[in-house]
Amino acid sequence: MRVVAIIQARMGSARLPGKTLMKLGGRPLISWTVAAAKKTIGVDAVVIATSESPEDDAISTWCQEQDIRCYRGSRDDVLSRFYLAAKAEQADYILRLTADCPFLDPTICSQVISLIYREKLDYASNVSPPTWPDGLDCESFTFNALNAAFSETSLKEDREHVTPFISRNRDRFETRAVICPIPGLNNERWVVDWPEDLNFARAVADRLNSDLVPSFMNILKILDTEPSLRKMNMHVERNACSGKDEKEKKIDHINNFDRSNTMLKRARQVIPMASQTFSKSYIQYPTAVSPLFISHGAGGRVWDIDGNEYVDLVCGLLPITLGYRDADVDLAIREQLASGITFSLSTVLESEVAEELVKVIPAAEMVRFGKNGTDATSAAIRLARAYSGREHILVCGYHGWQDWFIGSTTRDKGVPAAVKSLTHKVPFNDLNAVHKILTDFPGQCAAMIIEPMSAVEPLPNYLAELKELLHSYGALLIFDEIITGFRFALGGAQDLFGVIPDLASFGKGMGNGMPISAIVGRAEIMSQMEEVFVSGTFGGETLSLAASLAVIKKMQREPVIEKLWKTGGYLAEKTKRLIIENSLEEVISIEGRDPWIILRFSNYRGSKVSGDALRTLFMTEMLKRGVLVSSSHNICYAHNDADTQKVLRGYEGTLAVMRKALNSENFNNWLTLPYIKPIFKIRNS
Repeated sequence: MRVVAIIQARMGSARLPGKTLMKLGGRPLISWTVAAAKKTIGVDAVVIATSESPEDDAISTWCQEQDIRCYRGSRDDVLSRFYLAAKAEQADYILRLTADCPFLDPTICSQVISLIYREKLDYASNVSPPTWPDGLDCESFTFNALNAAFSETSLKEDREHVTPFISRNRDRFETRAVICPIPGLNNERWVVDWPEDLNFARAVADRLNSDLVPSFMNILKILDTEPSLRKMNMHVERNACSGKDEKEKKIDHINNFDRSNTMLKRARQVIPMASQTFSKSYIQYPTAVSPLFISHGAGGRVWDIDGNEYVDLVCGLLPITLGYRDADVDLAIREQLASGITFSLSTVLESEVAEELVKVIPAAEMVRFGKNGTDATSAAIRLARAYSGREHILVCGYHGWQDWFIGSTTRDKGVPAAVKSLTHKVPFNDLNAVHKILTDFPGQCAAMIIEPMSAVEPLPNYLAELKELLHSYGALLIFDEIITGFRFALGGAQDLFGVIPDLASFGKGMGNGMPISAIVGRAEIMSQMEEVFVSGTFGGETLSLAASLAVIKKMQREPVIEKLWKTGGYLAEKTKRLIIENSLEEVISIEGRDPWIILRFSNYRGSKVSGDALRTLFMTEMLKRGVLVSSSHNICYAHNDADTQKVLRGYEGTLAVMRKALNSENFNNWLTLPYIKPIFKIRNS
């Protein structure tokens, strides 16, 4: 096994020109990285890869003086530069380093090399996820993986860097990460990319013995002793200069779904519908031109198993409130994992999370946990029936897959008629309809469960008057806050509208992707659970509880909810404008509130083109442009400006195509058949 450390270096930095050879502690910046690479256990050779540009002659000269092999190649095609250097060195494994990381720790680099070799991986790093200080970055990959990237990709963004192709295609490559054991260090900035960074590094270097290769603990001790040093560059955002301006990116239409389509055939052999969820299955995406299997996510984006990248406006059907791989949530899960997952008795963590929910949810006096929204809504219904001694239920919204609710929809196969007869659907904002059911079944209605906010806002005083009406007939008010909680407000719509229900169910965003839900409510009702059987082996599963506690604390500490409203509002306003510019108001409308906007597709000119056909074309064209969207904007905290700009450019192209298709003689020529059909329609406008 031959391991070659290849250090990426050039003089032409736009932010700090010439930084590679600038002095740090009396010697060039690059010499610090070289020294660390040479001290890394397992490295057989250290070489430099720079460009053929005249401005990089100085780097080549320095390498000659230091007796370090230097390979020169394309300025912009960095991938080929690395590939040719690795090939010339006959490398089996490559350790990729950059010259702007002077405080690189050989011990960490050695761990990365050991990990990739011992676990027989294709790629290992300490950067994905980012848990170490920015500036300790090291990646290792096999020559075979590098060769695949070099041979197969022609995308500019892949060739301007070295590892995006490998990182993107995780379904093809085995990858793993070395995680920092000390929490919170991902917020440290030790890389040299701006003048402020250089000043910071010089201040730190002045406090080091420059003849020795420092450990990251040496740097940390200096900063803990003199915290004011951090202020020198703390305003610079991590990776602020590595991302591409989405406006400058050429939009390459995504059209390769070969691995997804092959995987679909395999999955259908062993999984009904090839998915655990109707809304995530192939029947809800355009046939043969959609990503059907996701390999990984980061922030507000996901990658499919074909290596295609998307801004994700589905966000797992709304549980991803913070974003994929949120550092705080991931840390909480890792720390709890070290203690165990599911135990033989209750844990203190259950009470800690319950206490936090009681603080932030107006209706919460007591709390019980479940694993999904259906657990929480069904527990609420059983409690209401037990408390009231009645059986009939009024429903308004979507409340899960159990018999008591799903029997009221068109997906009622397998639900006994006797169960169906106890559930009554009522329209939103219609007190008269509620009153009629209450009078038609006098003394028999236990409760009404309602999504207090979805596509349509409640009319002024509707929720308050609904509560009063139900109570006058001895029935309870239950809020289904599975979506609205941890999104519209931390405490849900009840916090937003000031109406406190008797019981409420929460889920989705409360665990940022972990399976957890909660039923909360008045103590006198919740205490019925001492007699009413609502129980589950995994109700107190600790990883999800730890994640939920991290979510609550982050939402209290940072402007999460505010950003959901701001990002959602900006995207909604721009989308409305584009709809108008393309004269599509007749067929596309926007409903709901900013953190969760819903798109409605209506029939064109009566029935010339159906709303389902329009939605199918919309999804097809947005997917081509790298936007994963169904019929709503499911915003997360991690969605940034680059994400929203990519979405809006997707809308620009998609809506223009839709306008042309409607103007054409044959709309069906513009899309792949069959049309996507909704599973069932619940949230009426």
